[in-house]
Amino acid sequence: MLTGMSRLTTLAAAAGTDDPATGLAAVAALRRLLDEVEAAHVAQARASGWSWEAIAAALGVRRQTAHRKHAIRGQS
Repeated sequence: MLTGMSRLTTLAAAAGTDDPATGLAAVAALRRLLDEVEAAHVAQARASGWSWEAIAAALGVRRQTAHRKHAIRGQS
């Protein structure tokens, strides 16, 4: 996870640039990275016995939204 955090810091700094091409590329990369981090934490939560309701509450979304997004990835 430290590598991911380092990557997150680097991308966040790049997103703050005045160059639109660099900033937009960094924003897109941040979205991909955050999706990966979210999926990893959801998988861990499911493996630990968390319900979809608890996961959804932690993410600030509806249960159906969390389930639809993450159950497809193999967490049922």
